[in-house]
Amino acid sequence: MSASEGFIELLKDSLRGLGPVSVRRMFGGAGVYADGVMFGLIAEDTFYLKADAATKGAFEAEGLPPFAYESHGRTVAMSYWRIPERLLDDPDEMLSWARAALDVARRTSRRPSPRARAAKTRGRG
Repeated sequence: MSASEGFIELLKDSLRGLGPVSVRRMFGGAGVYADGVMFGLIAEDTFYLKADAATKGAFEAEGLPPFAYESHGRTVAMSYWRIPERLLDDPDEMLSWARAALDVARRTSRRPSPRARAAKTRGRG
């Protein structure tokens, strides 16, 4: 599960319309982040986007699989789905799919927002 520098740079260029995007290497692949949340995953130079029940239908309609790995003799599927290859050549469509994934990541993030953390801290005084 690897992510080449060339592929990472291609993705970052494709996603620049989202604002600052960072890529962090992990487990041989990489996580793709915006606004402090992970909305994408790179494995074997393949890009996967975060999806939920409301958005995974778009991936299924394209016949695309979720990211899956083997653990203790069983296959574990994650909520990240392979993008259609054409998105790598279509920045506008890539941004549309990426924005939807970022929205999912924000909704499902376990980390409280800065505003919620600040309110919680103010309540301790």
